[in-house]
Amino acid sequence: MSETIGFLLSDTSRLLRRRFDERARAHGATRAQWKALLGISRQEGINQGNLADLLEVEPITLCRMVDRLEEAGLVERRRDPGDRRAWQLFLTPKAGPVLAELHHVAAELTAQALAGFPEAEVIALSASLDRIRANLAPDPKDPSHG
Repeated sequence: MSETIGFLLSDTSRLLRRRFDERARAHGATRAQWKALLGISRQEGINQGNLADLLEVEPITLCRMVDRLEEAGLVERRRDPGDRRAWQLFLTPKAGPVLAELHHVAAELTAQALAGFPEAEVIALSASLDRIRANLAPDPKDPSHG
């Protein structure tokens, strides 16, 4: 094997991100905005700090991103009743069609990436990647995990 698994995974991920960015921009969005919308849709009411951690961005970076999403009418900030300093994030009805379109873009890109693969190979690839991810995920019982 001339290329290491790590290089192949990294290069493939880079190409997927680049192609997604190109397609998302054509719909007036960025991958970062899509990830934020997706994160909020999966955990309505998440606070900005937790979403920043989830997306692995600095809180100030997320704050600016949420500002733009709020200005576009896609996200609503509400005071956290349990912590007056925190803001909870919720999607507005306007976000539904945007998320649906971006899911469609992602599905098209996935179809392009997997063109020519028999279903059995796609299933095997998914299982292998899940296993690699599990092997590399931090062990929550490990005291150095933080």
